[in-house]
Amino acid sequence: MNENLQKALAFQRLTFSYPQAAMHLYLAAGTASELYACREDIRQVEQEASDTLRSLLRSDWKAEMLWAEKELEWCRRKGIRALCPDDAGYPQRLRDCADAPVVLFALGNADLNAPHTVSIVGTRENTAYGQDCVGRLVRELKTLVPDVVIFSGLAYGTDVCAHKSALDNGISTVGVVAHGLDMMYPASHRGIASEMLSCGGVVSEYPSGTRCGKSNFLRRNRIVAGLGDCTVVAESKAHGGSLVTARIANDYNREVFAFPGRVGDTASEGCNALIRDSKAMLLTSANDIVESLGWQTARQQQEERKRGIQLEAFPELSPDSQRVLDALADGDALLNVISVKSGLPVGKAAAVLFELEMQGFVKPYAGGMYHRCR
Repeated sequence: MNENLQKALAFQRLTFSYPQAAMHLYLAAGTASELYACREDIRQVEQEASDTLRSLLRSDWKAEMLWAEKELEWCRRKGIRALCPDDAGYPQRLRDCADAPVVLFALGNADLNAPHTVSIVGTRENTAYGQDCVGRLVRELKTLVPDVVIFSGLAYGTDVCAHKSALDNGISTVGVVAHGLDMMYPASHRGIASEMLSCGGVVSEYPSGTRCGKSNFLRRNRIVAGLGDCTVVAESKAHGGSLVTARIANDYNREVFAFPGRVGDTASEGCNALIRDSKAMLLTSANDIVESLGWQTARQQQEERKRGIQLEAFPELSPDSQRVLDALADGDALLNVISVKSGLPVGKAAAVLFELEMQGFVKPYAGGMYHRCR
């Protein structure tokens, strides 16, 4: 049993109603074990912790630790990964969000730190126009950036359309659900969820036994927004959950795109308002996303190879610089992944990456991803 993970899960159970404060305290401490060690005087970690949180954390955590032990054993039996922020597999894009979950449950084979990620949301009552927009976007993304991962919420309408389109095009897709991974809502989506396990997966911040509730869906939206380099709103009425997701993505300083609709179309009122109010960029094709985020397309990568730009050693570089470049030899990666592969502390790896960027050896992408240029 991973003791740090057990303490992280116990901590999340104690502080579930305070996600932003919980993540702040966790990152300030560094690990759940460090947080547990100073729980009796949380001021050692953070002076600003509320009295309510201090009271919760000063408890002996005994009941929560016993529960966490059983929950992690259940996860082990079901093949579910429980990820906390100091795990290499925890999504770095989400870790950068102030109110990210301390523990994320993941089922499937998806790379949650894939080089390119897009979240697609929209109305549950999508039209043929919306379905066509989503299908065409996913096909184009497959051509331009084949390693893209599509995130959505596995709900009716736009969500399931995005997941199905991804599967039809051989793209990894991940559903963010508002309940424990011991069930599936809606039940009619069990089939597609099962398909996604071999080409993506399902994630949740909720432990087993958690059933759906209205507040769960609203809370789930922040994870959908946090996992994507950008959020696409396919269709939306004047009010709806997808607009909440777009607002959260804006708060995270992530790009938001929206497909425009005809004036007067109820299903597109929300999208048109986002574009009108400069809360979203008008989306006409996948090229708009690729160009806005500065992604390198598959064709551009092939052209680089044809020009003879190879991944090779650079003897004039320092040993640390060479280690960082070697860490990028297998493809684009996030800072924490580069840190692990190179064996350098995160701060040192960041400094080396900056030097390499100035020298033209690496290029930063949206979402904290780094690309090796030569």
